[in-house]
Amino acid sequence: MQDHPYLGMWVTADGHIRQELLPDGRYDEQRGTRRSAYRGRYEVRGTHIDYWDDTGFTADGTFVGEDRLHHGGMVFLRER
Repeated sequence: MQDHPYLGMWVTADGHIRQELLPDGRYDEQRGTRRSAYRGRYEVRGTHIDYWDDTGFTADGTFVGEDRLHHGGMVFLRER
């Protein structure tokens, strides 16, 4: 199980992309009305996150403070 302060839902400002970081080290990303558009595993080390999509795609990002995630050229905000 993952143990870090970044678990939960992260959303772009326009609400189009919603990415949930689950406690089992998996993520589920919704794009618009397309649920589970991307799924895979992730790992957080400090403020850095690495993603491995189930289709083989890889990506990474950086948490800025507790409420902002920079990933794939986008900014995600924590949904509370």
